Amino acid sequence: MASIGVLALQGDFHEHLAVLRRIGAAPHEVRLPHQLAAVDRLIIPGGESTTIGRLLSRYQMLEPLRARAGHDLAVWGTCAGAILLAREVLDMKAGGQPTIGVMDITVRRNAYGSQLESFETPLAIPTLGPEPLAGVFIRAPEIVSVGRQVEVLARLPGGAVVAARQGRLLVTTFHPELTDDDRLHRYFLEL
Repeated sequence: MASIGVLALQGDFHEHLAVLRRIGAAPHEVRLPHQLAAVDRLIIPGGESTTIGRLLSRYQMLEPLRARAGHDLAVWGTCAGAILLAREVLDMKAGGQPTIGVMDITVRRNAYGSQLESFETPLAIPTLGPEPLAGVFIRAPEIVSVGRQVEVLARLPGGAVVAARQGRLLVTTFHPELTDDDRLHRYFLEL
């Protein structure tokens, strides 16, 4: 049986835990390396990517994540989590931020503006079926380029990539955990 964890250092990890419990999973909060070693799936939630990255570094979890992500550890990054998984991050502040950097995507932080420019829009995600999924975008990044091994799962009507998969790595620039639609969580459990 797969063991799923939610990185619980900062951000909206409680919401992911609630969705996973609702669909019958038994998620674990992951804050330390020994907790990470005990799971084979990990959700990195939305929040503040700089803070999460610094805490991953402080708690010595960056290297174990880099070594396992996409191999014996399926990882899904939502919003800030997508930034942390990206190989390249545009518009970083001087000095940058620690990232995991394992997925062949380039992201731009806060691509749609501040908190005031947050929005919700229906997204067509054919992998999940014909019914659109509500995309909740809060200070969201944009995926500006994807590598050859990356499958684009969803785009905004204007063409911006908002969900992608590379093997056992999944990113969404929006917050599916803030809706009642659990299809992406179920999809991740099947990776």
